Amino acid sequence: MKGLFKKQDKQTKETKPKKIKVKTVGPRKKSVVFLWIVLIGSLAFGIYKNFTAIDQHTVHEREIIETKIMDTNAIESFTKNFVKDYYTWENEKDSIEQRAEKISHYLTEELQALNIDTVRDDIPTSSSVGNIDIWSVSPENDNTYAVVYSVDQKITGDKNSERVRSTYRILLHQDNAGNLVITQNPTLWSLPNKSDYEPQQPESNGTVDSDTVQEVTEFLETFFTFYPTATDKELAYYVKNNALPPIGKDYIFSELVNPIFQQSGNQVYVWISVKYLDGTTKATQLSQYVLTLEKDINWMIVK
Repeated sequence: MKGLFKKQDKQTKETKPKKIKVKTVGPRKKSVVFLWIVLIGSLAFGIYKNFTAIDQHTVHEREIIETKIMDTNAIESFTKNFVKDYYTWENEKDSIEQRAEKISHYLTEELQALNIDTVRDDIPTSSSVGNIDIWSVSPENDNTYAVVYSVDQKITGDKNSERVRSTYRILLHQDNAGNLVITQNPTLWSLPNKSDYEPQQPESNGTVDSDTVQEVTEFLETFFTFYPTATDKELAYYVKNNALPPIGKDYIFSELVNPIFQQSGNQVYVWISVKYLDGTTKATQLSQYVLTLEKDINWMIVK
């Protein structure tokens, strides 16, 4: 029996589980302190960013361009008066002295001195001014403007005369009181040339059926026949919203030239030239229109 108990005690001792040793790190270890510092720092940084974060959003900028209307009437009148006096003289001493006096009212003292000998006392020609055209008035800098103009002159010598057309550019200063003075002498310039721009021409796109084309054509022929002499009251039967004004002219209707038709919804668009004979000049007059028509009971020009 004793042997049996010993055997059982031995087996019990053999099956008893062993304890697992757990290694603990004390709170004062350097690695733990470092981790706590990192954690607290991260938390503090997150709170700081939350309070100081910039609310980012898309900003749509809108540029506002203010249009400033420049009144050029004074500048143009001043320039035309100067041009007339500057380019007019007779081949006589008194006339030349009068010219020098007149242009002194337009030029700075420096330019007056510069222009003393432009027309000499012994000049063999006389000059008279015809047409004066102002081509442009543009701001150069503060209160200074560039003016481009053309002048027609009739130059007369001893035995013959000729007409000359020249283009020049000057600079003028305008003070706060509106007074003007020329600060740059007439300098040879060039005229604006013809642009090569060609507008896109509309075309009939098949949106208007043949019956509608015939109706609109007959309506327009009737309208433009009496239109030149029609009164406001008479126009009201054919035109809405003052789309076309009364003209009161002695024109005789001839024909519609190259009408182009397009339709969108209940509106018909017409590009057309109208040929008239001018009863006064006896010349042919061609007027071009872009019209919008609508039909209620009858066709009407609405735009």
